[in-house]
Amino acid sequence: MATATQEAAAARGDGERERSRLVARAGVVGAGTLASRVLGLLRDMALAAVFDRDATDAWWVAFTIPNALRQLLGEGAVSSAVVPVLSEKLAKEGDDAGRRFFARIRGVSLLALAVVTVLGVAYAGPLTQLFAGGYSARPGQLERTTRLTRVVFPYIFFVGTAALGMAALNAKRCFAVAAFAPGLLNVALLAATFTLPAVLVARGYDPVLALAIGALGGGVLQVAAQWPALRAIGFAGAPKLALDDDVRRVFRRLAPLTLGVGVYYVDLVLSRRFLSDLGSGAQSYFSWAMRLCDFPQGIFVMALSTAALPSLSLLAARGDRAELSKTWAHGMCLAMFVALPASVALVSIGEPLVVAIFQRGAFDAVAVHETARALFWQGGAIWTVAAVRQIVPAFYALGDTRTPAVVSAIDLMAFIALAVTLKGPMGHVGISIAVAGSSAVQMVLLLVALRWRMGTIEASTLVRSAARTVAASVVAAGVGWGTANALLPSAPVGAVSRALPGLAAFVAFTTAYAAASWAMKSPELGEILGTVRRRLGRRRGAP
Repeated sequence: MATATQEAAAARGDGERERSRLVARAGVVGAGTLASRVLGLLRDMALAAVFDRDATDAWWVAFTIPNALRQLLGEGAVSSAVVPVLSEKLAKEGDDAGRRFFARIRGVSLLALAVVTVLGVAYAGPLTQLFAGGYSARPGQLERTTRLTRVVFPYIFFVGTAALGMAALNAKRCFAVAAFAPGLLNVALLAATFTLPAVLVARGYDPVLALAIGALGGGVLQVAAQWPALRAIGFAGAPKLALDDDVRRVFRRLAPLTLGVGVYYVDLVLSRRFLSDLGSGAQSYFSWAMRLCDFPQGIFVMALSTAALPSLSLLAARGDRAELSKTWAHGMCLAMFVALPASVALVSIGEPLVVAIFQRGAFDAVAVHETARALFWQGGAIWTVAAVRQIVPAFYALGDTRTPAVVSAIDLMAFIALAVTLKGPMGHVGISIAVAGSSAVQMVLLLVALRWRMGTIEASTLVRSAARTVAASVVAAGVGWGTANALLPSAPVGAVSRALPGLAAFVAFTTAYAAASWAMKSPELGEILGTVRRRLGRRRGAP
């Protein structure tokens, strides 16, 4: 009895430690992602101002193709399959066994990335036709997009390599380098946007090729930035091609994961294909709305999901379902504390924010309105997407990769039904509604399945937390909306005055949300602030 009691106490201690570290780890990932998202926002602002809509339409499609495969082969399926196996290897057999396993899986991954890169360059034409066949009705647009795709496609090799390095660093709880390295892509794209177009035009090349060159440079920089950290933890050894039991176990996890992630990217292919039929600008308006939604998701929600997977995997490997469910619910509450107000903010003050961020140069008032229409629906779905991102790692930690794949297939059917119905009467906004609606379907089905899989999802904890967060968000929406409307100019004004309502509304919304959360004694706010205070205290105390 004493032994069982001691084991239970140890399990509770492990769970509490993992939960207490979750915000700190997510904070590191979130800081890196914040830097990357800020740079990405600056990149998109530059791209919107420098290039016309035909050029940006071509770029969004060309970059989507290798970026989608990066998620499939790198950051998505492969990373989610590798981290739980590597975490288990490290926990049970030690670092040397983990390093040997990583060398083998990296050898297989590099071979796969090389093959996919060669095939992608060779078959850029059919791939572009698949994603953007509607461009054939716009003279020269399909050919332009194909050339751009062929040049940018090798990006997948570099970023896929970096994604596997990120998996190793995350499994070893080294989150900082893996979090900050992706920002180098945006640094390279910004530099390329401002320096290369004129050089390319002078030599007779399409200026939008500057973006492809910048993406390739960013991929190389990400790999180079990770190398010292991988070497420091002993994971920079030579890759090996070997299909042992552990590598096969990754592949067994990988098959349904690939199906699940692949179904998501069928959504993306169909989105791009539908949008290519909807005239100039549709791809760009949809994509800029999506990028604005990525900003709040990436800062904390994706960071929390990334930080949670090793913790959930560790608890699952020990067979402790009670602590697993508590840790998962803890992460979900934290994710909703950020995602719900983000959704409310983009619904209530989305258009002033689009004006403040993008309206300059080639991005005119029409582009503002069309982007804001898409943002209303995509932004409103941030919380459902965030919920999905928190639920799926729990299945992966439990070794269940089939359930997310099946739910993704149902999500695909919902998306197709909504998109086909709405794209005619509503254009690119209909595609945004389809994305939002199918995400809600996916969230509900995954929650039901997780409740059955774990036995509990700590529903009472989730409901209490969500009620506080929604109440604070509604208060903030009223303050933000009122601020924006009070400052709207009555006559044409300059760029600074035009941006003021959106910027002021954002500050007012954020301040009101923090104040309302504090008044409601939100434990999520207290935990985040406590982590910040501890980190600042350690820095002040450092010699």
